[in-house]
Amino acid sequence: MQRYFVKESNSEGRFIISGEDHHHIVRVMRMSVGNHIICVIDDERSAECVIVKITDEEIEVEVVQWLESSSELPINVTIVSGLPKGDKLEWIIQKGTELGAQTFIPFTSARSIVKLDEKKAGKKLERWQKIAKEAAEQAHRTVIPRVESPKSLQAIIEHGRHFDVKCIAYEEKSKQGEASAFKKALSSLNKGQSLLIVFGPEGGLTAEEVTLMEKNGFVSCGLGPRILRTETAPLYVLSAVSYYFELME
Repeated sequence: MQRYFVKESNSEGRFIISGEDHHHIVRVMRMSVGNHIICVIDDERSAECVIVKITDEEIEVEVVQWLESSSELPINVTIVSGLPKGDKLEWIIQKGTELGAQTFIPFTSARSIVKLDEKKAGKKLERWQKIAKEAAEQAHRTVIPRVESPKSLQAIIEHGRHFDVKCIAYEEKSKQGEASAFKKALSSLNKGQSLLIVFGPEGGLTAEEVTLMEKNGFVSCGLGPRILRTETAPLYVLSAVSYYFELME
């Protein structure tokens, strides 16, 4: 059953769908009155709904039954990515959303080749958020991850003060054979707490960047003996989080 995030309600138990979702339901999926969909509202509840009315601009649906299951990770994970080249960040957002991330924050690292001006950043952010929404629908999430505008390293450090645990995925630690810091970080977290983890761009983080973050409470972690690409490492971490908190139960 197709899933859509809805905001507008015209009465208790009824919702209005418009814009791109209206187009997708009518033109792409070719649904009609009587078809059923899943609607997710702002408080993370989801419901099976039936289409009761279709106009040129809006679709009205009625709740058939509220659904109890949740597909969200037990901890809140924020992925901070040094701006990579090409469409790699889009891949991280799409696949990271499927794997349960709550927030994505790009940052301008010393080795980031990509530099976004304000005009490009606005358009990029709009596209990134759309990718997160579509991936959340596909993955049956009850939350659309937030994609924030690119930040400086200092802004990331300040933002990190609000998290229970903050880590750095640092390839030099992997090269040195460090294998316990990330496990310790996960074991220190309880359900409902938050994890922020920073990844470098293609060239990795500089020693100066890592030292500055460590001085501000970040923990450097190796991610196993293999060196992972900038777009692979966040997916590794999210998979590990899912295994630790969901499959080991």
